[in-house]
Amino acid sequence: MNIAETAQKLRAGDRRALARAITLVESTRPQDRAKAADLLATLGTDRQALRIGLSGTPGVGKSTFIEAFGTMLTGQGKRVAVLAVDPSSTRSGGSILGDKTRMDDLARDPHAFIRPSPSQTQLGGVARRTREAIALCEAAGFDVVIIETVGVGQSETAVAEMSDLFLLLLAPAGGDELQGVKRGIMETCDMILVNKADGDLKAQAMRTRADYAGALRLLRKRARDSEGFPKALAVSALERGGIEKAWGEMQALATWRQEQGIWDARRAEQARFWFHEEVRAGLLAHLTADAQVKARLATLEDAVAAGQTPPAAAAQALISALFPAKA
Repeated sequence: MNIAETAQKLRAGDRRALARAITLVESTRPQDRAKAADLLATLGTDRQALRIGLSGTPGVGKSTFIEAFGTMLTGQGKRVAVLAVDPSSTRSGGSILGDKTRMDDLARDPHAFIRPSPSQTQLGGVARRTREAIALCEAAGFDVVIIETVGVGQSETAVAEMSDLFLLLLAPAGGDELQGVKRGIMETCDMILVNKADGDLKAQAMRTRADYAGALRLLRKRARDSEGFPKALAVSALERGGIEKAWGEMQALATWRQEQGIWDARRAEQARFWFHEEVRAGLLAHLTADAQVKARLATLEDAVAAGQTPPAAAAQALISALFPAKA
């Protein structure tokens, strides 16, 4: 791959160049990682999009919502990129990657780009290279980048570390449903959208929205929130109701954060977070590539499996061997 040529095509909005670039940054081969770093450095960070993270329980209608939301945005003349992360098998590492097939209209939209990626072993519902894929979409001139995660969980909040706005999509349910949502993700999200507010479920959706609005009021106000946020709204992805109102609220919060200087400060915090994550991942990969370290690791693993050594003690033994204390 010619880095300069790819960068030029990508900045011109070439979708094929974008797809190839994302494949490059997702590669784990050392030579590809070096090329990916060169490409990202060449592209720079002068273009920025609104990054929206979206999480939700399975079956809540995330794909239907994204299609309705995305087509509304493209209808307004905006270019929309969707990075949909699918769960991977812990056995084969494979992934169904069916999100694109569930967004027929958006997939055919010339102003939209959908890229499904396997989460592999990455916690937090996002692929390890999702942040780099976001940077590529921004360089390609997309106005909004939506990051759809694999589901709801405590580790799911990692998506908040790469998005400007974090949305939690939930289905109508009784008050007991509140107990099923982790407090951590409630504290992290900027907006809760209760989907399926249509037909026989409309009244129930409105009650559920009120329940979540009450729960959000009990949480401590964050410095990055304007008045009234985080908030809960009811939407219907099927009938496309309430989505324009939700978009207006998103824009209002994003604008307020930009005016208050919170936007840039938050992105700086996120850059620091991912720098540390890359250092941790890089150190682990470097250490496990060493033959002596791998042998020592295998020996300690066997000792832990046999019950001869506690996991914490084995880990400390490996760390002490790698980094002996200075006399």
